[in-house]
Parts: sequence; structure tokens; C-alpha cells
Amino acid sequence: MRKIFLFMHVSLDGYFEGPNHDITWAYQDPDIFTAKGGDEVDTMLFGHRTYEGMKSFWPTPQAAETQPNLAKFMNEKLKIVASHKPFEPGWNNVRVISQDVPGAVRKLKEQSGKTIAMFGSNNLVVSLMEEGLIDEFQIMVNPVALGEGTSLFKGLSRHVQLDLRETQKLKSGRIFNKYVPIK
Repeated sequence: MRKIFLFMHVSLDGYFEGPNHDITWAYQDPDIFTAKGGDEVDTMLFGHRTYEGMKSFWPTPQAAETQPNLAKFMNEKLKIVASHKPFEPGWNNVRVISQDVPGAVRKLKEQSGKTIAMFGSNNLVVSLMEEGLIDEFQIMVNPVALGEGTSLFKGLSRHVQLDLRETQKLKSGRIFNKYVPIK
């Protein structure tokens, strides 16, 4: 069975986004995408809003110039987008799922292939957490306090116990933590 991991930036006070969906505070130096296991990823899973943000940057000449390896990765890999209704994706290698998202993700995990990565998409993450479909949580803690915003895992209806498996301090002062759910 394929593994799904989440890679998410959070502030010291636990927000993954500030007011008005602001995430600029998390993307200010080269180690922003320090997800572990990226070489094993062949599929990315996004919620619709996160997908639109990715689509607005990664296929651009600016992305290819400033972060060529990551732009190549983002443009070439299969992208699965969970949305409340079908839409025209407007980017290459994209499939949209809009009905029984947990069931579709479960089937995706059962297919042959490599690891599935999630970046952002908190609402989707919470729904998949409640179904026990996320295997690993890679959380990048940023040395910034936002004061307000949207808390990580907002909307989770039950406790999910996690086991810390790895931690690493980066030069930027960020702390990378890897957790797995306790079954």
C-alpha cells in the first residue's frame, strides 16, 4: 500500500496561515520545502484552493528560473485535486476528484505507485486524518508568531495521537518534525 505524507509549515503559535490566508511568512528562504522522502513521490494531493495557488506559480517562467528543480518536480508529477465540484484544472497531469474523496484516496493508496505527498490543504488533511489515511506528518515549525490565523488541523473532531519520529533544526531557525499516527 502506498504511503501518504503531509508537509506543512506552521507558526510557533500553531497557525498554518495568517489572516486572509496569508502564507508569505513561511516562504522566505531556500529550506522552505525540506520535505523528507521527496525522491519517492510520484503523486501530489491537494485541496482545490491550495491547488490554485500552486498552479499560479509552478508552471511560470519565474518558478523555472528561481527554483528549477522544484518547478520541474511540480510540473511533471501527477496532481490529484479534491474539490466539492468538478472543474477544468488548466495544468498538466491533473485529476480532479469530487465525490467520496476519502474513498477515492483509499483506492489511490491501494494502487501501485510511489509515495503520495500533500502540501497544505488543511480541510482535506483533516478529513483524511479522521479516516486514518495519512501515514506521516512532516511539520516545519517557523520561528514566527502570527497572533491569529487558521490553526493547524482546525476542524478535527477527535484526538489523533502522534509519535515524534524525527526532529531537525535548520540553519534558518526552523524546526522540522516528523510524526506518525499511533494506531
